[in-house]
Amino acid sequence: MNPVRFPVSVILQRTPLANRWFAERWEPVEVERSADEAAATAPTPIPGEGAVSRWRCSGFAIELHRSEAEGYFLNTTAPDPKIFVMWRPVEEEATPPIRPEVVTVSYNEAARLMDGGERVDAVPMLPEVLAWMEPFIALHYKPEPKRKVRRNDPFADRDAGGDRRRQR
Repeated sequence: MNPVRFPVSVILQRTPLANRWFAERWEPVEVERSADEAAATAPTPIPGEGAVSRWRCSGFAIELHRSEAEGYFLNTTAPDPKIFVMWRPVEEEATPPIRPEVVTVSYNEAARLMDGGERVDAVPMLPEVLAWMEPFIALHYKPEPKRKVRRNDPFADRDAGGDRRRQR
């Protein structure tokens, strides 16, 4: 089965810092819907005011896979659903000096990426992405049935009618 795709662009923001070690901070701050899923293009600056600058990185898509349905469910039932952006620094001198690599809505996938040492930032989820995900989750996510847990009770045999030594 082919994955279900939702085309998006990632907005990166440069914030100047009054810090003796770092002059600026780059981070993903927003994900917006794209008109189509075009090939990735060079980041384009977004006109703005002040010292903060933003760049649009297009050509990304959120993909839904049946195997990640639990991660989608966990995200959508959280108080603040998020879109996770995995990004990496660019080797050559470029502006912006970071590039998004993966955009996902699965808690589990984001956790695996972070466990692997990748940089992952969460941005607020768009309401239209949430509405797009809900039918997929309803179709593919079936929670595990709750099972009764049997406790390891060392005195269970005595309560059942005698000492263990006599039953052997």
